[in-house]
Amino acid sequence: MKLSSEHKKAGISIPEERSEIIRFLIEKKAYPRCSKTGKIFFLRRGRDNGFEELKERIIEGLGLKTEDDCKSVREIIKAELAKRRRTRPIKKWIKEERPREMLIKHGAETLTPAKLLAIILGTGSSEGVSAEDLARRILNHFGSLRAIDSAHISDLQAIEGIGEAKAAQIKAALEIGKRLMREEAERKTKIRTVKDVVEYVGDYYAPYLRDKEKEFFNIILLDVRNKVIDNIELSKGSVSASVVDVKEIIKEATKKTASAIIMVHNHPSGDAEPSNDDIEITRRVVEACGLVGIKVLDHIVIGKNKDDYVSFMDRGLIKGV
Repeated sequence: MKLSSEHKKAGISIPEERSEIIRFLIEKKAYPRCSKTGKIFFLRRGRDNGFEELKERIIEGLGLKTEDDCKSVREIIKAELAKRRRTRPIKKWIKEERPREMLIKHGAETLTPAKLLAIILGTGSSEGVSAEDLARRILNHFGSLRAIDSAHISDLQAIEGIGEAKAAQIKAALEIGKRLMREEAERKTKIRTVKDVVEYVGDYYAPYLRDKEKEFFNIILLDVRNKVIDNIELSKGSVSASVVDVKEIIKEATKKTASAIIMVHNHPSGDAEPSNDDIEITRRVVEACGLVGIKVLDHIVIGKNKDDYVSFMDRGLIKGV
């Protein structure tokens, strides 16, 4: 199908290939129809003289003769336009549906996880998938925000459309949330009761430890007024006498002139029930600390969820001090 000089000046080009002609109709949103008298015409918005001049050539190029011919082309056009609507960039959405504008107008708490994640991602993929559709793809793959938080960078990059930059953005945003919780814990001036201990551990340690695949043993150091001095990770692996060195606990406590300690460790299984090893190491630490005048206020075992924990003090496994 050759173009006249007028068509070329107007920037109109109709390739001869059928698929490219259909793509042209898709761009123009022109739907072919057949009248009762057998005349082929196109339904479209607005008037385009250039299109009108090419109409007969389009009909000939597509071989449109009957309503069935027109219907098959219409279905292709509708399907492609529907696909484009699903994957169009967020900036082309109406403002009321854009995640960022919704957050500004209604508040972050009103947005779904997919919309919040879309804001973090910023853009969609190069394949034309919007940021929100990409966010849904991530959520569907992992099942929850917590699972995304536990995932490694390489696990995120395995998702189609997620590169190193987007994976880093997601991990950074989730880390900010966990650090906010740590700030809340650090605001506590003193730890006096079992409830104080549990709240502190829940905010400071739980977001980091509850989904770990290995056991991490930590100690919280406190001064004479039960104010937190420091948090120290002592070991990784199975919590047993061979891994947790009582001498190391005493060393760290005396180095910071701590008057009391709280022990914290996680159970990767999710079951916070203390093991025999947990009970034995606690007994040994309490005994050793007592010899140098350091109090053991509690030992907290963290499970999978926020309410999955065991306090040795609450269980009576450590005598009140």
